[in-house]
Amino acid sequence: MNHPSNSSRELATILDYISADWSLLTSSTATCEAASDPKLTDPVTLYLPADFTISPALPALFRDGNVRIERLSEVIRGPGQQTSNGVHPPGLLFLENPYVVPGGRFNEMYGWDSYFIILGLLRSNQIDLARGMVENFFFEIEHYGGVLNANRAYYLTRSQPPFLSSMIVVFYEAQRAAGRADRDWLTKAYHYASRDYEMWTLTDHLAGSTGLSRFNDFGDGPVIEGLHDEISYYHDVLSYFLQQDKSSPHLVESISREDLAHPTYSRELYEPAEPYAPGTMPDAIKYVGLTTEFYKGDRSMRESGFDISFRFGPYGAETHHYAPVCLNSLLYKTETDLETIATLLDDEQAAAQWRERSETRQNIIQTLLWNQQRGLFFDYDFTTNTQSSYEYAATFYPLWAGLATAEQAGSVVKNLPLFEHAGGLAMSARETGVQWDYPFGWAPMQLLAVEGLRRYGYKAEADRIAYKFLSMVLINFVRDGNIREKYDVVSDSSNFKLAEGYRDNIVGFGWTNGVFLELLHTLPEEYLNRLIAQPVPPSQP
Repeated sequence: MNHPSNSSRELATILDYISADWSLLTSSTATCEAASDPKLTDPVTLYLPADFTISPALPALFRDGNVRIERLSEVIRGPGQQTSNGVHPPGLLFLENPYVVPGGRFNEMYGWDSYFIILGLLRSNQIDLARGMVENFFFEIEHYGGVLNANRAYYLTRSQPPFLSSMIVVFYEAQRAAGRADRDWLTKAYHYASRDYEMWTLTDHLAGSTGLSRFNDFGDGPVIEGLHDEISYYHDVLSYFLQQDKSSPHLVESISREDLAHPTYSRELYEPAEPYAPGTMPDAIKYVGLTTEFYKGDRSMRESGFDISFRFGPYGAETHHYAPVCLNSLLYKTETDLETIATLLDDEQAAAQWRERSETRQNIIQTLLWNQQRGLFFDYDFTTNTQSSYEYAATFYPLWAGLATAEQAGSVVKNLPLFEHAGGLAMSARETGVQWDYPFGWAPMQLLAVEGLRRYGYKAEADRIAYKFLSMVLINFVRDGNIREKYDVVSDSSNFKLAEGYRDNIVGFGWTNGVFLELLHTLPEEYLNRLIAQPVPPSQP
């Protein structure tokens, strides 16, 4: 009799873990537990759209759970209508359908996380849950002005990387493959995907006159969700700029703490402009804070999803000054997706318009974001009309979206050693101490890069990277009994503490689960056998 190897059993165990985890991570705004927010200590409130009627049973349910129910004060017609975190106290925004949360402090439905989660749900045959999540985004567009960072009131000022058309396409294709294609649903989905796209072409989201788009939070000031478990973050950022350059444009000085825009985050400096004279010491104390412009960049960095990286300047302070490779590749993908959907709906005129838009964006990306000499795509600072020099894993987005030329894809592949390590791809080649830079790797980037490499015929490279990441996740799972948010791909480990932002490596984890299933499903037999046969450490007791 053949007995399964330990590794074979461990692979089965991690798949069981993911299967069970979908239930553990599934939430609903019809339950008291969903309203709790680990990021804050405020009383729990559930907000309903001003123009929406709900079941009369919901208020009674939430009374039992000590959750207050309020209506938003106005009907929200578009993005940015609720600015400067104008809803108080912060609370959960109602959604119609259950959804999968990432895990840990992230107890709500997130914008770009959900694409990778939906891929995993479809692999797990959780069709109704996947559909409900897509339709929750339709609800957000209809009642909250756009796809949100997540369904909390303090996220009403920003979105996240636009994956909605990708969610629609993968769900519809799964339904069509099962013989259940729904043309009426696709028509509705096309309407909401078009509205989501329009948000990124409004003036506030345009990257100057480049014809490209940028990340730009509509709100101002420090983010509310950082007041609890990121409480020292802004002080740490302030210290960094003070140590690097006290004349930094991200710093503002005042004699009076109250004169600063956000005095809560100010730091006292006992460094007078002139030597102290008798009786003048109080007047000579200077206070230093972060500028309103810094907070705009910080918020926009969070809209990008890459929080935190030094890719858009230290701590992302200049995120809103850039036309990013990732965002504009996603918008190109949205344009091509909408062309495909319009064709399926027999609207050739609309399909031609989307094709023209995608070709225009592709040409601009090729002109502004491609660096022929270095063989990589880079972000573009439209305020200085200069291309960034920051080597970042976003260079794989154009391959995933299909907008790169064959020659460009080949050049990117030659630069794989900049990013590739024992556990997969690191986000950058620069060690800055923050979580979206070296040596950290994230599940979404592995999948996008692998699919992009395969798209251009680099199967061997794609299979190798997929195997490395799957192997690392499996080995860490055997040791720790869980799946994490992020991994150190250089040391092959999920055990570390970060110095900035929230410092934990969250257990769950929604998009890692989804990517693990997707990469495993497409892994060739040769690598699957290696994965099963690899030595594994002993399980934790």
